[in-house]
Amino acid sequence: MLDGRLLVDAHVHAARLPTLSPAWRRWAEEFGRANPWPDLYDDDGTPIPERFDAHFAAEGVDAALLFTEYSPKTTGIQPIEDVLPLVKHNPRRFRAVANVNPHLHYPIDAELSRQLDLGAVALKLHPVHGGFSPSDNALYPAYHLCREAGIPVIVHCGTSTFPGSSNKFADPILLDDVLRDFPDLTVVLAHGGRGWWYDAAAFLALSRDNVWIELAGLPPRRIPEYYARHDLSRLARKFVFGTDWPGMPGVARNARAIAALGLDEETVSLIHGRNAVHVYPALRDLLP
Repeated sequence: MLDGRLLVDAHVHAARLPTLSPAWRRWAEEFGRANPWPDLYDDDGTPIPERFDAHFAAEGVDAALLFTEYSPKTTGIQPIEDVLPLVKHNPRRFRAVANVNPHLHYPIDAELSRQLDLGAVALKLHPVHGGFSPSDNALYPAYHLCREAGIPVIVHCGTSTFPGSSNKFADPILLDDVLRDFPDLTVVLAHGGRGWWYDAAAFLALSRDNVWIELAGLPPRRIPEYYARHDLSRLARKFVFGTDWPGMPGVARNARAIAALGLDEETVSLIHGRNAVHVYPALRDLLP
């Protein structure tokens, strides 16, 4: 817990460093220069579970969602198997998130099912790095499986500066058909429309009970500016806290900056952790 509140970091990249592109390393070094993340790896660039666990515990994190990614033309391939040692070390604090790419995985539901069997608690799609639209029919078997399994789909909705990125696929409006065809599928908009689509992301979250905005990569002090056209006190109740670790100054620092925005205590508690527990059924064991 942090300052008496449950804290869930719903957006963490804990990949093995040899699997990553040079651009990823530059991103982490630039935006995470105040974060001691390199100390959590061994000389071969493999995460050390004990150090990761101690670091996130010191930051007050009760649970962290560990992302994987299959985007060879941008950030590299970070297979789900690489985060499983962290999950094994502390399955209460660390939870794996599946990732699929329709250009690499076929049948896509078979690969997703394999990752769910390994313990994944959600599916992350990265259209911008993977080079596909989230409305591509090739993804529909994966959406169907997530709906049947009762797990959420996290979709990257924000610009990316990594070489090879296709930012046209970050527009939240591309999910409109998916939300129509899967009206009871829970969808999390990672990065909240960062860049050009804040209003679109906010509209989807406010108009649909099953759509949420995840705050990874957004400087907390600028959130009121990004969503200035909306009632922040209302919209914030659909926020899920996430940091984009390691490319940020610190988990506790970001969480406290959220708390300093002037929102009421109930809303801050929802953002810090209670919304994540609602969105991700696998986290309900965090509740008393």
